[in-house]
Amino acid sequence: MASPWRKVANPPPAPSIDTMLLLTDGRVMCHAYQTADWYALAPDAASDYANGTWTRLASLPSNVPGQHGPVNAPLYFASAVVKDGRVFIAGGEWNAGVSADILAAEIYDPVTDAWTSLPTPEGWAAIGDAPSSVLADGRVLIGDIKSTRTALFDPATNTWTAGPGKHGQSAEETWTLLPDGAVLSVEVYAPPNAERYIDSASPEWKASGSIPVGHELVDTAMKEIGPAILMPNGTVFAIGATQHTAVYAPPAGATEEGTWSAGPDFPEDANHKLPGAVDAPACLLPNGKVLCVAGPKLESGNDKGYAGEPSRFFEYDGASLTEVQPPESAGALRTYSCRLLVLPTGEALLSTCTSQLYIYKPDGSPHASWRPTIVEVPTEITRGQTYEIRGTQLNGLSQANSYGDDAQMATNYPIARVADDTTGTISYLRTHDHSTMGVATGATVVSTKISAPNMPVGPGQLSIVANGIESAPVPVVTK
Repeated sequence: MASPWRKVANPPPAPSIDTMLLLTDGRVMCHAYQTADWYALAPDAASDYANGTWTRLASLPSNVPGQHGPVNAPLYFASAVVKDGRVFIAGGEWNAGVSADILAAEIYDPVTDAWTSLPTPEGWAAIGDAPSSVLADGRVLIGDIKSTRTALFDPATNTWTAGPGKHGQSAEETWTLLPDGAVLSVEVYAPPNAERYIDSASPEWKASGSIPVGHELVDTAMKEIGPAILMPNGTVFAIGATQHTAVYAPPAGATEEGTWSAGPDFPEDANHKLPGAVDAPACLLPNGKVLCVAGPKLESGNDKGYAGEPSRFFEYDGASLTEVQPPESAGALRTYSCRLLVLPTGEALLSTCTSQLYIYKPDGSPHASWRPTIVEVPTEITRGQTYEIRGTQLNGLSQANSYGDDAQMATNYPIARVADDTTGTISYLRTHDHSTMGVATGATVVSTKISAPNMPVGPGQLSIVANGIESAPVPVVTK
């Protein structure tokens, strides 16, 4: 059987890559492990990332107050692509290999290739490896790893406001955006409880049930949990740092808790060891399945208790876990070294904290009802100009990518591209200023703006991609 994995042919000009973010112009922005350096992977003319090209981006600003060192080289930090297409990062558990819990935040503009240092939440002593989530209105909700405080960053003004207090401290939690705008979290420091942020005129954190007895997700000794993914059916598949999983069904109203049920356990390996996802990635594939990673617990050494090699890869189909063929390097991979990112091609990009990246091609295809639809688009596009596209489900059904507190790489925003009618060449436009950052918006018409770069002129087919799922194309003429 042919492997579902391909190597990215051109390795990055960096020794290793950890966090990856999908820029709204189709490039993948990659952070070089424990450095201030960033790079971009652009697909080739056929939209193939495996044969793409690398460029170096601007490095993070140095001498940032609160970074605990002369350099700004974070590892395990909050990150997000925000409503206007810029990239927000905050904190860092490590700085250039030293435990630091950095108190710093920056924002990157892909148009100018420039970073800007930001203020940090008032009164906070650290940001570190804080969990975060972009809310439907575009603000970034972030948790204090030292207390129950939260804060909200507004990209429109580059300012912070205090958020409502949680029931438990945010450290090591995984946050998942729900269709009603709430944010779900299993409490790592108060298991088996869950809570969710209710975004309203009077925002608050509300109790949201508890994990079934015998299916606990939190490794209480390690104080760790795995990723959690919103599925197309509206439930959340939560993966434990234990061998267990659980499924959350959101309530009909904000005042109710919702319900948890047991999910399937990861099967033991050939050595009769049960794997877990102690800091591990997962992503929602266009076929509706979740690709996830688990590994056996290490029994000795500095990383005792973490999920070690070999990393095993699974797909969850809504009922059961099926093991899939791993990439060739899996025997040397630990789960915490992996990141997964859904690409506009519908494939998943895997970074491994090495210089080798892999691309996973899933089987099947998305349900027709999951696709974005274009309702309104200009028939002529002049290069260098900005236009508005309106449609439904332009943001997709889910954030689609999860790791937890150490890496947030959601892709719930529209990506626009045009296929040239004559050559078949695929060019990506830049989207920005989306009307919402919500998920599973259904029949509600939403919008985004597109800016056309220096792309080929002539007739072509424009489509919108969300979470790797492409809309039906519409004809346009580029001038």
